[in-house]
Amino acid sequence: MSESTMKSENFNAGKGVAPAHSLAGPEDYFSLLKPRVMSLVIFTAFVGMAAAPGALNPVLAAVSLFAIAVGAGASGALNMWWDADIDAVMTRTAGRPIPMGRVPRAEAAAFGGFLSALSVALLALASNYLAAGLLAFTIFFYVVIYSMWLKRSTPQNIVIGGAAGALPPVVGWAAASGAAPLEPWVLFAIIFLWTPPHFWALALYKSGDYERAGVPMMPVAQGETSTRRQIFIYAIVLAAAGLAPFFIGMAGYLYLAVSGVLGAGFVWLSWRVFRSAPGDYGSAKKLFGFSILYLFALFAALLVESLAATYL
Repeated sequence: MSESTMKSENFNAGKGVAPAHSLAGPEDYFSLLKPRVMSLVIFTAFVGMAAAPGALNPVLAAVSLFAIAVGAGASGALNMWWDADIDAVMTRTAGRPIPMGRVPRAEAAAFGGFLSALSVALLALASNYLAAGLLAFTIFFYVVIYSMWLKRSTPQNIVIGGAAGALPPVVGWAAASGAAPLEPWVLFAIIFLWTPPHFWALALYKSGDYERAGVPMMPVAQGETSTRRQIFIYAIVLAAAGLAPFFIGMAGYLYLAVSGVLGAGFVWLSWRVFRSAPGDYGSAKKLFGFSILYLFALFAALLVESLAATYL
């Protein structure tokens, strides 16, 4: 019996077999926060705060950003608690603290629940109730709507569930200004449209993982051909949406140049994925890596322009 099979049996019916005492160190609890995902949330939320009109007290801004980061980490911990059974059978996630038996599921749930309440309360105190409410909704959407419902029930899981990952710039904007007008929702739309091709590129060359775990990601549920075609379609729409901040007066020519060049690159790599032979995942891996650069560069350009407008 393989190690992954034994781990899966330990989490049969969603009931993890936890050690009597936690074997975790600080690094395990930090890992529960999904730090790589959290870093993207912090960055996009910060850009939302910087691009918003008005000025938040620097100390309160730092506390607000910390609260958003804690909320993102809480979502990650609760996601790992709920998904411990499928994490155990996926090579990409089998080394996480719960499948490895270092953190009991109950502890992860309590940890995530505590951080969720702390983050929302802290953001309400440091900024305003609108931002706190949006953060609370983001946590709820990621944990309940995506993790508990969509992820295991529909190949559109990442499409709809991507709304949770797209909300941080709206939360950041609301924290700084007390409002959520059109501009942050344009940033929301960019991340929302970016999420499917980003994750489907990964899912193409990790489809065996999702199939073993019973997760109906697009390549598993509808096949590679359909997934490749949808990646290309989303890439075209995303490249167009990426230009929107310039045309609504939210961004300048630096942003336009970055979004135009990288949008064309995204479409080109997606076309190569679409035209790749079955079983050839080289282009999908390149697209996955490029997609991270694409989103970071767009928001970095917007951040540079926002800071320049404020301080120069």
